[in-house]
Amino acid sequence: MPIAELDALDRRILNELQANGRITNQELSERVGLSPSPCLRRLKQLEGDGVITSYVALVDPAKVGLSVTAFVRVRLDQQDDRHLAIFEAAVTKFPEIMECYLMTGDADYQLRILVESLNAFEDFLRHKLTRIQGVSQVTTSFALRPVVYKTTLPVLT
Repeated sequence: MPIAELDALDRRILNELQANGRITNQELSERVGLSPSPCLRRLKQLEGDGVITSYVALVDPAKVGLSVTAFVRVRLDQQDDRHLAIFEAAVTKFPEIMECYLMTGDADYQLRILVESLNAFEDFLRHKLTRIQGVSQVTTSFALRPVVYKTTLPVLT
């Protein structure tokens, strides 16, 4: 469902759920100004249309020992469909990779990687990432600290 088809109530529902995914339907309906049954119908419609794709718990990486965030730019030696598919299939198997984007510019891919230490990052780099067929160049920057980190999409009402 394109954003243009979402009305103000749908957007309020999305904003409330992004702030608290564990909210009850009763609480949600009160906050958005609907009775519980129509609120639940709209929620089920948003789920059915794929607007809401899942519900998750956000975990503090440092509290579970993942204190190193690396942003890695990867260049492939060839950018044809076969090499892109090989790379993309390989990176989906690595739990350290939190995000991977096909990019324009001087890198083919941008990755966000979470690991527990610089040694763990070196192991990941040497034994996983650079062993993917077609990887020709890897450039890494390490995050010192997050300044802005959002999980809430700007679905304005």
